[in-house]
Amino acid sequence: LLVDALPGATLLDLGDLEEELKSLLGVDVDLLTPGDLPPKFRAKVLAEAQPI
Repeated sequence: LLVDALPGATLLDLGDLEEELKSLLGVDVDLLTPGDLPPKFRAKVLAEAQPI
């Protein structure tokens, strides 16, 4: 999942969110922020992203 972290969110916050989502959804979840995406395909991913 691509997430826009709130200002002040830490890596620990994102890790907690990832674990909570795994527990709720019952599947493995990977969280990435736009800055985590490789520049090579960042624009394409952001253009195709769907809010949930």
